[in-house]
Amino acid sequence: MQKITKEVYLKWYEDMLFWRKFEDKLAAVYIQQKVRGFLHLYNGQEAVLAGALHAMDLTKDKMITAYRNHVQPIGMGVDPKRVMAELFGKATGTSQGLGGSMHIFSKEHRFYGGHGIVGGQIPLGAGIAFGDKYHDKDAVTICCFGDGAARQGSLHETFNLAMLWNLPVVFVCENNGYAMGTSVARTANHTDIWKLGLGYEMPCGPVDGMNPIKVAEAFDEAIQRARKGGGPTFLEVKTYRYRGHSMSDAQHYRTKDEVEEYKKIDPITQVKDIILEKKYATEADLKAIDKDVKKRVSECEKFADESPYPEKNVMYDVVYEQEDYPFIDHKIK
Repeated sequence: MQKITKEVYLKWYEDMLFWRKFEDKLAAVYIQQKVRGFLHLYNGQEAVLAGALHAMDLTKDKMITAYRNHVQPIGMGVDPKRVMAELFGKATGTSQGLGGSMHIFSKEHRFYGGHGIVGGQIPLGAGIAFGDKYHDKDAVTICCFGDGAARQGSLHETFNLAMLWNLPVVFVCENNGYAMGTSVARTANHTDIWKLGLGYEMPCGPVDGMNPIKVAEAFDEAIQRARKGGGPTFLEVKTYRYRGHSMSDAQHYRTKDEVEEYKKIDPITQVKDIILEKKYATEADLKAIDKDVKKRVSECEKFADESPYPEKNVMYDVVYEQEDYPFIDHKIK
């Protein structure tokens, strides 16, 4: 793993703060009805992405996740203006406004979504890894899902085949405590989700998901194992979301005191404390970063606001209107 240097800490601080403020801005414009439909925000879980990106090789490794997916593509190199435009339903978005909040994609940056079906992305992640293995691409796929999706049957089918075929994939359960409003304790007879890997003899374990250093170390070990031909790993990354499951969540299932307790170990605050303690930057330096982040987020909103909506014909470009369309014949008939 690359050494965690002064530059890394400062990048983590700037990146995580940008992701937090980007999501905060989306919450604000959602209330103004500039963003519609479902909106799932990543506030509190930033250390998972920061640590993962540090361990990944962004020239070839891939990522796939569920619907809480706005900041991951930004971390992998997608222009945040295009991500915000997608949420606004604009033509300049990552999918010309047709995907929206839950379906951000970037083929160029190897980010494969953005999936609204709970657990639907788990077998797809294994499929991407299978493709890389088949074509000897030396790439690893990071397949993320939540604690709710860990209860889906697709997980078990995928774990079985991933081990059988020794696929280069890291399965990541971002356990933020609640499947929508249902606590982990109410979805199974034990709360250690990582132990699901034991039934498949898959290397597995828990990770402190509020600390990017711990995340980076765990991801590095798993990614190196996969790249060397050692097969899959299952990590349960224990994190917490500060906002509701989505914008329509009244959060009756938890107390404000519980949220405040987790804010005491906020990943951004943890990194900021290290930066100041090691004198990597001064308070004034960090305030300058804060100001720049706020400006960049405002530019994203302005770009999305001013972008045009897609032409209506875009909706039909991927629909076959012609009868007896000349599909290529399948080799098996």
